[in-house]
Amino acid sequence: MASGLTERDRAKADRQSALLQEAARLFAERGFTGVSLEDLGAAVGVSGPAVYRHFANKQALLGAILLRVSERLRDGGRRVTEAHDDPRSQLEALVEFHVDFALAEADVIRVQDRDLASLSEADRHRVRRLQREYVDGWVQVLSRVHPDRSDDELRVRALACFGLINSTPHSVKGVRTTPADSTVRRILAAMATSALTV
Repeated sequence: MASGLTERDRAKADRQSALLQEAARLFAERGFTGVSLEDLGAAVGVSGPAVYRHFANKQALLGAILLRVSERLRDGGRRVTEAHDDPRSQLEALVEFHVDFALAEADVIRVQDRDLASLSEADRHRVRRLQREYVDGWVQVLSRVHPDRSDDELRVRALACFGLINSTPHSVKGVRTTPADSTVRRILAAMATSALTV
């Protein structure tokens, strides 16, 4: 096979992906402590103990969710920045990238907000490092947009922008009909860009 994966490998990867998605949904709804292994297994059609074939325990599953999304943000931010030449275009592309993330990953944002402390110490350290690297990418772009501002001030701007955009899952309930709703995307991108460039 061209991919080098057997049908069994693909089935295992699909089940693992489904577990990550359903775990994020359940953790967002009930909190990490409010979800059992049996709940997780039932969500993907397996027994609770079958979850151990994919993750060592529930905490490892939480770690996989937050590590995966943190890596996606950092790597996606780098790709977006590299795809544009001038700082203003880079910043606008970063804002659009983060808005798209917030609209598509509302469950993960809720999990991050509420359950970060439930990670193992090692996973929490890795997630924090990845998040710092993502913020650093924004600060580098902002330093070219605002060369007269300190890195500390630019970091505050970036983090405040994330707060604005990441509040989306809470603030637009009942307003948007789909994750790609163009009105919500446009409003969020315009507000975030204005805040960052003022």
